[in-house]
Amino acid sequence: MAYFVAEQERLGGDELVSLQRHRLTAMMERVLASNPFYAKKFSGVAFDAQAGNVQSLPVTTRQEIQQDQQDHPPYGTNLTYPIDRYVRQHQTSGTSGRPLRWLDSADDWAWFRHCWGIIYRAADVGPQDRFIFPFSFGPFIGFWAAFESAVAMGNLCLPAGGMTTSARLGYLMENEVTVVGCTPTYALRMAEVAADDGIDLAGSSVRMLIVAGEPGGNVPSTRARIESAWGARVFDHAGMTEIGPWGFECVEAPGGMHVIESEFIAELIDPDGDQPVPEGEIGELVLTNLGRLGSPLIRYRTGDQVRLTRGPCACGRSFARVEGGILGRSDDMVIIRGNNVFPSAVEGILRGFDEVAEFRVEVDQGACVTELRIEVEPGSSEGADRLGQRIDRALRDRLHFRPVVRMVAPGALPRFEMKAQRWTVRGR
Repeated sequence: MAYFVAEQERLGGDELVSLQRHRLTAMMERVLASNPFYAKKFSGVAFDAQAGNVQSLPVTTRQEIQQDQQDHPPYGTNLTYPIDRYVRQHQTSGTSGRPLRWLDSADDWAWFRHCWGIIYRAADVGPQDRFIFPFSFGPFIGFWAAFESAVAMGNLCLPAGGMTTSARLGYLMENEVTVVGCTPTYALRMAEVAADDGIDLAGSSVRMLIVAGEPGGNVPSTRARIESAWGARVFDHAGMTEIGPWGFECVEAPGGMHVIESEFIAELIDPDGDQPVPEGEIGELVLTNLGRLGSPLIRYRTGDQVRLTRGPCACGRSFARVEGGILGRSDDMVIIRGNNVFPSAVEGILRGFDEVAEFRVEVDQGACVTELRIEVEPGSSEGADRLGQRIDRALRDRLHFRPVVRMVAPGALPRFEMKAQRWTVRGR
Protein backbone atom coordinates (compact mmCIF):
# COMPACT_ATOMS: atom_id res chain seq x y z
CA MET A 1 0.00 0.00 0.00
CA ALA A 2 2.98 2.30 -0.52
CA TYR A 3 1.13 4.39 -3.10
CA PHE A 4 -1.49 5.48 -0.54
CA VAL A 5 -0.75 8.81 1.20
CA ALA A 6 -3.29 8.78 4.00
CA GLU A 7 -2.24 12.09 5.56
CA GLN A 8 -3.36 14.00 2.44
CA GLU A 9 -6.91 12.84 3.10
CA ARG A 10 -6.92 14.78 6.36
CA LEU A 11 -5.94 18.09 4.83
CA GLY A 12 -8.36 20.98 4.80
CA GLY A 13 -8.46 24.74 4.36
CA ASP A 14 -5.23 26.42 3.32
CA GLU A 15 -3.21 23.19 3.44
CA LEU A 16 -5.47 21.49 0.91
CA VAL A 17 -5.52 24.57 -1.34
CA SER A 18 -1.72 24.72 -1.19
CA LEU A 19 -1.44 21.05 -2.19
CA GLN A 20 -3.83 21.56 -5.10
CA ARG A 21 -1.98 24.63 -6.38
CA HIS A 22 1.38 22.90 -6.15
CA ARG A 23 0.14 19.89 -8.10
CA LEU A 24 -1.73 22.04 -10.62
CA THR A 25 1.39 24.11 -11.30
CA ALA A 26 3.51 21.01 -11.90
CA MET A 27 0.84 19.50 -14.16
CA MET A 28 0.35 22.65 -16.21
CA GLU A 29 4.08 23.05 -16.83
CA ARG A 30 4.27 19.50 -18.18
CA VAL A 31 1.02 19.57 -20.16
CA LEU A 32 1.49 22.95 -21.84
CA ALA A 33 4.98 21.95 -22.96
CA SER A 34 3.95 18.84 -24.90
CA ASN A 35 0.16 18.35 -25.03
CA PRO A 36 -1.13 19.72 -28.38
CA PHE A 37 -4.77 19.86 -27.31
CA TYR A 38 -4.24 22.03 -24.23
CA ALA A 39 -1.33 24.02 -25.68
CA LYS A 40 -3.73 25.20 -28.39
CA LYS A 41 -6.77 25.56 -26.12
CA PHE A 42 -4.94 27.69 -23.53
CA SER A 43 -2.82 29.69 -25.96
CA GLY A 44 -2.89 33.35 -24.97
CA VAL A 45 -4.72 32.69 -21.68
CA ALA A 46 -3.09 34.33 -18.65
CA PHE A 47 -2.80 31.80 -15.86
CA ASP A 48 -1.02 31.55 -12.52
CA ALA A 49 -1.71 28.31 -10.63
CA GLN A 50 -0.09 29.64 -7.47
CA ALA A 51 -2.56 32.51 -7.47
CA GLY A 52 -5.34 29.93 -7.47
CA ASN A 53 -7.12 31.29 -10.52
CA VAL A 54 -8.00 28.01 -12.22
CA GLN A 55 -11.34 29.67 -13.01
CA SER A 56 -9.52 31.95 -15.45
CA LEU A 57 -9.07 28.95 -17.75
CA PRO A 58 -11.84 28.00 -20.19
CA VAL A 59 -13.83 24.86 -19.42
CA THR A 60 -13.31 21.63 -21.33
CA THR A 61 -16.36 19.83 -22.72
CA ARG A 62 -17.03 16.30 -23.84
CA GLN A 63 -18.02 17.66 -27.25
CA GLU A 64 -14.55 19.20 -27.67
CA ILE A 65 -12.86 15.91 -26.87
CA GLN A 66 -15.18 13.98 -29.20
CA GLN A 67 -14.51 16.43 -32.03
CA ASP A 68 -10.76 16.27 -31.42
CA GLN A 69 -10.80 12.47 -31.58
CA GLN A 70 -12.91 12.60 -34.73
CA ASP A 71 -10.52 15.09 -36.36
CA HIS A 72 -7.38 13.22 -35.21
CA PRO A 73 -8.32 9.53 -34.97
CA PRO A 74 -8.15 7.35 -33.10
CA TYR A 75 -7.04 9.06 -29.85
CA GLY A 76 -7.08 12.79 -30.59
CA THR A 77 -4.38 15.26 -29.53
CA ASN A 78 -4.93 15.28 -25.75
CA LEU A 79 -1.73 13.27 -25.33
CA THR A 80 1.15 14.61 -23.28
CA TYR A 81 3.57 11.81 -24.16
CA PRO A 82 4.60 9.88 -27.29
CA ILE A 83 2.19 7.04 -27.99
CA ASP A 84 4.65 4.36 -26.86
CA ARG A 85 4.45 5.69 -23.28
CA TYR A 86 0.85 4.51 -22.90
CA VAL A 87 -0.02 1.08 -21.52
CA ARG A 88 -3.83 1.08 -21.11
CA GLN A 89 -6.71 1.94 -23.43
CA HIS A 90 -10.34 2.15 -22.36
CA GLN A 91 -13.42 3.73 -23.81
CA THR A 92 -16.67 5.14 -22.50
CA SER A 93 -19.85 3.10 -22.62
CA GLY A 94 -21.32 5.37 -25.29
CA THR A 95 -24.57 6.04 -23.39
CA SER A 96 -24.07 9.80 -23.92
CA GLY A 97 -23.12 9.67 -27.60
CA ARG A 98 -20.02 8.58 -29.52
CA PRO A 99 -17.66 6.60 -27.22
CA LEU A 100 -14.48 8.35 -26.09
CA ARG A 101 -11.18 6.45 -26.24
CA TRP A 102 -8.82 7.10 -23.35
CA LEU A 103 -5.16 6.21 -22.92
CA ASP A 104 -3.19 5.90 -19.67
CA SER A 105 0.52 5.74 -19.07
CA ALA A 106 1.88 3.44 -16.37
CA ASP A 107 2.08 6.39 -13.96
CA ASP A 108 -1.48 7.46 -14.79
CA TRP A 109 -2.77 3.97 -14.15
CA ALA A 110 -0.93 3.86 -10.81
CA TRP A 111 -2.71 7.13 -9.95
CA PHE A 112 -6.03 5.53 -10.90
CA ARG A 113 -5.32 2.63 -8.52
CA HIS A 114 -4.26 5.10 -5.83
CA CYS A 115 -7.65 6.82 -6.02
CA TRP A 116 -9.35 3.46 -5.56
CA GLY A 117 -7.18 2.86 -2.51
CA ILE A 118 -8.69 6.00 -0.97
CA ILE A 119 -12.18 4.70 -1.79
CA TYR A 120 -11.44 1.36 -0.14
CA ARG A 121 -9.90 2.88 2.97
CA ALA A 122 -12.95 5.13 3.46
CA ALA A 123 -15.19 2.03 3.28
CA ASP A 124 -13.02 0.29 5.92
CA VAL A 125 -11.83 -2.49 3.62
CA GLY A 126 -9.36 -4.73 5.43
CA PRO A 127 -6.84 -7.44 4.46
CA GLN A 128 -9.36 -10.17 5.30
CA ASP A 129 -11.86 -9.00 2.67
CA ARG A 130 -12.48 -11.02 -0.48
CA PHE A 131 -13.75 -9.25 -3.59
CA ILE A 132 -15.86 -10.27 -6.55
CA PHE A 133 -16.23 -8.09 -9.66
CA PRO A 134 -19.19 -9.31 -11.74
CA PHE A 135 -18.66 -7.26 -14.88
CA SER A 136 -17.49 -8.02 -18.41
CA PHE A 137 -13.86 -6.76 -18.21
CA GLY A 138 -14.24 -5.34 -21.71
CA PRO A 139 -13.01 -1.95 -23.02
CA PHE A 140 -15.35 -0.03 -20.68
CA ILE A 141 -13.22 1.04 -17.71
CA GLY A 142 -15.81 -0.26 -15.23
CA PHE A 143 -14.07 -1.90 -12.28
CA TRP A 144 -10.71 -2.58 -13.96
CA ALA A 145 -8.77 -0.23 -11.65
CA ALA A 146 -10.87 -1.29 -8.66
CA PHE A 147 -9.80 -4.88 -9.27
CA GLU A 148 -6.12 -4.04 -9.67
CA SER A 149 -6.09 -1.73 -6.66
CA ALA A 150 -7.57 -4.43 -4.43
CA VAL A 151 -4.94 -6.87 -5.72
CA ALA A 152 -2.22 -4.32 -4.90
CA MET A 153 -3.62 -4.10 -1.37
CA GLY A 154 -3.17 -7.84 -1.00
CA ASN A 155 -6.83 -8.86 -1.11
CA LEU A 156 -8.15 -12.00 -2.77
CA CYS A 157 -10.00 -10.88 -5.93
CA LEU A 158 -12.36 -12.92 -8.09
CA PRO A 159 -13.01 -11.77 -11.68
CA ALA A 160 -16.50 -12.83 -12.77
CA GLY A 161 -16.78 -11.89 -16.42
CA GLY A 162 -18.31 -14.28 -18.94
CA MET A 163 -20.56 -16.00 -16.39
CA THR A 164 -24.30 -16.24 -15.96
CA THR A 165 -25.80 -14.53 -12.93
CA SER A 166 -26.56 -17.89 -11.32
CA ALA A 167 -22.96 -19.02 -11.85
CA ARG A 168 -21.66 -15.79 -10.37
CA LEU A 169 -23.82 -16.22 -7.30
CA GLY A 170 -22.56 -19.77 -6.80
CA TYR A 171 -18.98 -18.54 -7.27
CA LEU A 172 -19.58 -15.79 -4.71
CA MET A 173 -21.05 -18.14 -2.11
CA GLU A 174 -18.42 -20.88 -2.54
CA ASN A 175 -15.55 -18.42 -2.10
CA GLU A 176 -17.10 -16.60 0.88
CA VAL A 177 -16.85 -13.19 -0.77
CA THR A 178 -17.23 -10.16 1.53
CA VAL A 179 -17.12 -7.23 -0.96
CA VAL A 180 -19.05 -6.93 -4.25
CA GLY A 181 -18.29 -4.27 -6.88
CA CYS A 182 -21.10 -3.71 -9.40
CA THR A 183 -23.80 -1.32 -10.61
CA PRO A 184 -26.89 -0.79 -8.43
CA THR A 185 -28.97 -2.34 -11.20
CA TYR A 186 -26.92 -5.52 -11.21
CA ALA A 187 -26.97 -5.74 -7.42
CA LEU A 188 -30.77 -5.87 -7.68
CA ARG A 189 -30.61 -8.35 -10.56
CA MET A 190 -28.38 -10.71 -8.57
CA ALA A 191 -30.79 -10.45 -5.65
CA GLU A 192 -33.68 -11.31 -7.98
CA VAL A 193 -31.90 -14.39 -9.36
CA ALA A 194 -30.76 -15.42 -5.88
CA ALA A 195 -34.39 -15.44 -4.72
CA ASP A 196 -35.37 -17.58 -7.72
CA ASP A 197 -32.46 -19.97 -7.04
CA GLY A 198 -33.19 -20.25 -3.33
CA ILE A 199 -29.93 -18.54 -2.31
CA ASP A 200 -29.95 -16.66 1.01
CA LEU A 201 -27.92 -13.56 0.12
CA ALA A 202 -28.72 -11.85 3.42
CA GLY A 203 -27.16 -14.81 5.22
CA SER A 204 -24.03 -14.84 3.06
CA SER A 205 -20.58 -13.57 3.98
CA VAL A 206 -21.02 -10.37 1.90
CA ARG A 207 -20.77 -7.34 4.17
CA MET A 208 -20.59 -4.50 1.65
CA LEU A 209 -21.34 -3.59 -1.94
CA ILE A 210 -19.47 -0.75 -3.67
CA VAL A 211 -21.76 0.42 -6.45
CA ALA A 212 -21.08 2.79 -9.33
CA GLY A 213 -22.17 3.72 -12.84
CA GLU A 214 -25.64 4.99 -11.87
CA PRO A 215 -27.17 7.28 -9.22
CA GLY A 216 -28.94 4.34 -7.53
CA GLY A 217 -26.42 4.00 -4.69
CA ASN A 218 -27.71 7.22 -3.16
CA VAL A 219 -31.36 6.88 -4.18
CA PRO A 220 -32.79 6.00 -0.74
CA SER A 221 -35.38 3.46 -1.93
CA THR A 222 -32.90 1.71 -4.26
CA ARG A 223 -30.24 1.66 -1.58
CA ALA A 224 -32.68 0.27 0.99
CA ARG A 225 -33.79 -2.48 -1.37
CA ILE A 226 -30.20 -3.56 -2.08
CA GLU A 227 -29.19 -3.48 1.57
CA SER A 228 -32.28 -5.46 2.61
CA ALA A 229 -31.78 -8.13 -0.07
CA TRP A 230 -28.07 -8.55 0.63
CA GLY A 231 -28.00 -7.87 4.38
CA ALA A 232 -24.99 -5.66 3.65
CA ARG A 233 -23.96 -2.00 3.57
CA VAL A 234 -24.00 -0.12 0.26
CA PHE A 235 -21.20 2.34 -0.50
CA ASP A 236 -21.70 4.71 -3.42
CA HIS A 237 -18.86 5.65 -5.76
CA ALA A 238 -18.61 8.00 -8.73
CA GLY A 239 -16.13 8.26 -11.56
CA MET A 240 -15.84 8.59 -15.31
CA THR A 241 -13.63 6.88 -17.86
CA GLU A 242 -12.20 10.19 -18.99
CA ILE A 243 -11.86 11.99 -15.62
CA GLY A 244 -11.07 9.13 -13.22
CA PRO A 245 -12.53 7.86 -9.90
CA TRP A 246 -13.44 11.06 -8.05
CA GLY A 247 -16.10 10.23 -5.45
CA PHE A 248 -16.38 7.98 -2.42
CA GLU A 249 -18.69 7.38 0.51
CA CYS A 250 -17.24 7.10 4.00
CA VAL A 251 -18.42 4.75 6.73
CA GLU A 252 -19.42 7.54 9.08
CA ALA A 253 -21.66 9.67 6.84
CA PRO A 254 -23.87 7.74 4.40
CA GLY A 255 -26.16 9.60 2.01
CA GLY A 256 -23.49 11.45 0.06
CA MET A 257 -20.01 11.24 -1.39
CA HIS A 258 -16.74 13.06 -0.84
CA VAL A 259 -14.74 14.42 -3.77
CA ILE A 260 -11.12 13.21 -3.56
CA GLU A 261 -9.82 16.79 -3.38
CA SER A 262 -6.23 15.72 -2.89
CA GLU A 263 -6.47 14.42 -6.48
CA PHE A 264 -9.14 16.68 -8.02
CA ILE A 265 -10.12 20.34 -7.99
CA ALA A 266 -13.91 20.59 -7.76
CA GLU A 267 -16.07 23.51 -8.86
CA LEU A 268 -19.80 24.01 -9.25
CA ILE A 269 -21.21 26.10 -12.10
CA ASP A 270 -24.52 27.02 -13.67
CA PRO A 271 -25.49 24.20 -16.08
CA ASP A 272 -26.77 26.78 -18.58
CA GLY A 273 -23.64 28.95 -18.46
CA ASP A 274 -20.34 29.00 -16.63
CA GLN A 275 -20.96 31.17 -13.57
CA PRO A 276 -20.14 29.76 -10.11
CA VAL A 277 -23.03 28.32 -8.09
CA PRO A 278 -23.11 29.00 -4.32
CA GLU A 279 -22.36 26.19 -1.90
CA GLY A 280 -25.43 24.15 -1.03
CA GLU A 281 -27.27 24.85 -4.28
CA ILE A 282 -27.57 22.49 -7.25
CA GLY A 283 -25.19 22.98 -10.15
CA GLU A 284 -22.98 21.14 -12.62
CA LEU A 285 -19.81 19.58 -11.27
CA VAL A 286 -16.58 20.69 -12.95
CA LEU A 287 -13.44 18.67 -12.20
CA THR A 288 -9.70 18.96 -12.85
CA ASN A 289 -7.72 15.77 -12.28
CA LEU A 290 -4.25 16.37 -10.85
CA GLY A 291 -2.51 13.02 -11.34
CA ARG A 292 -3.39 11.84 -14.85
CA LEU A 293 -0.85 13.79 -16.86
CA GLY A 294 -0.82 11.57 -19.95
CA SER A 295 -4.40 12.48 -20.94
CA PRO A 296 -5.48 15.15 -18.45
CA LEU A 297 -8.76 16.99 -18.17
CA ILE A 298 -8.69 20.57 -16.93
CA ARG A 299 -11.94 22.21 -15.83
CA TYR A 300 -13.99 19.39 -17.33
CA ARG A 301 -17.77 19.79 -17.40
CA THR A 302 -18.90 16.39 -16.13
CA GLY A 303 -22.60 16.94 -16.81
CA ASP A 304 -23.34 15.66 -13.29
CA GLN A 305 -25.88 17.68 -11.32
CA VAL A 306 -24.91 17.83 -7.64
CA ARG A 307 -25.29 19.80 -4.43
CA LEU A 308 -21.79 20.54 -3.10
CA THR A 309 -21.09 21.39 0.54
CA ARG A 310 -17.89 21.88 2.51
CA GLY A 311 -16.88 21.43 6.12
CA PRO A 312 -15.48 18.80 8.50
CA CYS A 313 -17.02 15.33 8.28
CA ALA A 314 -17.43 12.78 11.05
CA CYS A 315 -14.86 10.65 9.21
CA GLY A 316 -12.18 13.30 9.87
CA ARG A 317 -11.93 14.50 6.27
CA SER A 318 -12.69 18.00 5.04
CA PHE A 319 -13.07 17.09 1.37
CA ALA A 320 -16.04 18.64 -0.41
CA ARG A 321 -19.17 16.52 -0.13
CA VAL A 322 -21.77 15.77 -2.79
CA GLU A 323 -24.98 15.61 -0.76
CA GLY A 324 -27.32 12.84 -1.85
CA GLY A 325 -24.85 11.65 -4.49
CA ILE A 326 -25.29 12.52 -8.15
CA LEU A 327 -28.79 13.91 -8.55
CA GLY A 328 -28.83 13.49 -12.33
CA ARG A 329 -27.12 14.47 -15.55
CA SER A 330 -27.71 17.65 -17.51
CA ASP A 331 -28.47 15.71 -20.70
CA ASP A 332 -30.97 13.44 -18.87
CA MET A 333 -33.05 16.15 -17.21
CA VAL A 334 -36.38 16.93 -18.88
CA ILE A 335 -38.94 19.63 -18.17
CA ILE A 336 -42.50 18.31 -17.99
CA ARG A 337 -45.33 20.74 -17.28
CA GLY A 338 -42.86 23.14 -15.69
CA ASN A 339 -41.20 20.51 -13.48
CA ASN A 340 -37.51 19.53 -13.73
CA VAL A 341 -37.42 15.72 -13.74
CA PHE A 342 -34.31 13.52 -13.40
CA PRO A 343 -34.27 9.74 -13.87
CA SER A 344 -33.22 9.33 -10.22
CA ALA A 345 -36.45 11.01 -9.05
CA VAL A 346 -38.58 8.51 -10.96
CA GLU A 347 -36.42 5.60 -9.77
CA GLY A 348 -36.71 6.78 -6.18
CA ILE A 349 -40.50 6.57 -6.36
CA LEU A 350 -40.74 3.25 -8.19
CA ARG A 351 -38.14 1.45 -6.05
CA GLY A 352 -40.23 2.39 -3.02
CA PHE A 353 -42.70 -0.31 -4.08
CA ASP A 354 -41.40 -3.74 -3.15
CA GLU A 355 -43.65 -5.31 -5.77
CA VAL A 356 -41.85 -3.54 -8.66
CA ALA A 357 -39.31 -5.86 -10.30
CA GLU A 358 -38.23 -3.58 -13.18
CA PHE A 359 -39.31 -0.49 -15.09
CA ARG A 360 -38.67 1.47 -18.27
CA VAL A 361 -39.30 5.16 -19.03
CA GLU A 362 -39.89 6.95 -22.33
CA VAL A 363 -39.99 10.74 -22.55
CA ASP A 364 -41.81 11.95 -25.67
CA GLN A 365 -40.85 15.53 -26.54
CA GLY A 366 -42.28 15.36 -30.03
CA ALA A 367 -45.82 16.29 -29.04
CA CYS A 368 -47.14 19.74 -28.09
CA VAL A 369 -46.81 18.79 -24.42
CA THR A 370 -43.90 16.60 -23.27
CA GLU A 371 -45.19 13.27 -22.00
CA LEU A 372 -43.65 10.75 -19.60
CA ARG A 373 -44.57 7.11 -20.22
CA ILE A 374 -43.56 4.42 -17.72
CA GLU A 375 -43.72 0.66 -18.17
CA VAL A 376 -43.75 -1.18 -14.84
CA GLU A 377 -43.03 -4.88 -14.42
CA PRO A 378 -44.41 -6.39 -11.20
CA GLY A 379 -42.82 -9.37 -9.49
CA SER A 380 -46.16 -11.17 -9.81
CA SER A 381 -49.24 -10.65 -11.94
CA GLU A 382 -51.42 -10.94 -8.85
CA GLY A 383 -52.65 -7.50 -7.79
CA ALA A 384 -50.92 -5.77 -10.72
CA ASP A 385 -53.87 -3.46 -11.42
CA ARG A 386 -53.99 -2.20 -7.84
CA LEU A 387 -50.21 -1.76 -7.87
CA GLY A 388 -50.50 0.35 -11.03
CA GLN A 389 -53.08 2.57 -9.36
CA ARG A 390 -50.86 3.08 -6.31
CA ILE A 391 -47.84 3.90 -8.49
CA ASP A 392 -49.88 6.33 -10.57
CA ARG A 393 -50.98 8.16 -7.43
CA ALA A 394 -47.47 8.27 -5.95
CA LEU A 395 -45.95 9.63 -9.16
CA ARG A 396 -48.66 12.28 -9.43
CA ASP A 397 -48.20 13.36 -5.81
CA ARG A 398 -44.40 13.52 -5.96
CA LEU A 399 -43.81 14.82 -9.49
CA HIS A 400 -46.82 17.19 -9.60
CA PHE A 401 -48.08 15.88 -12.92
CA ARG A 402 -49.58 12.61 -14.14
CA PRO A 403 -47.38 10.34 -16.27
CA VAL A 404 -48.78 7.47 -18.30
CA VAL A 405 -48.26 4.21 -16.38
CA ARG A 406 -48.62 0.85 -18.12
CA MET A 407 -48.22 -2.46 -16.33
CA VAL A 408 -46.45 -5.23 -18.27
CA ALA A 409 -46.20 -8.96 -17.65
CA PRO A 410 -43.61 -10.37 -15.21
CA GLY A 411 -40.34 -10.97 -17.05
CA ALA A 412 -41.24 -8.68 -19.96
CA LEU A 413 -38.59 -6.00 -19.46
CA PRO A 414 -34.84 -6.42 -20.10
CA ARG A 415 -32.25 -6.92 -17.36
CA PHE A 416 -28.81 -5.29 -17.25
CA GLU A 417 -25.36 -6.20 -15.93
CA MET A 418 -23.74 -2.80 -16.35
CA LYS A 419 -25.41 0.61 -16.72
CA ALA A 420 -29.14 0.21 -17.16
CA GLN A 421 -30.78 1.79 -20.19
CA ARG A 422 -34.20 2.52 -18.74
CA TRP A 423 -34.56 6.19 -19.71
CA THR A 424 -35.22 7.11 -23.35
CA VAL A 425 -35.91 10.61 -24.68
CA ARG A 426 -37.58 10.88 -28.09
CA GLY A 427 -38.10 13.96 -30.21
CA ARG A 428 -35.25 15.93 -28.61
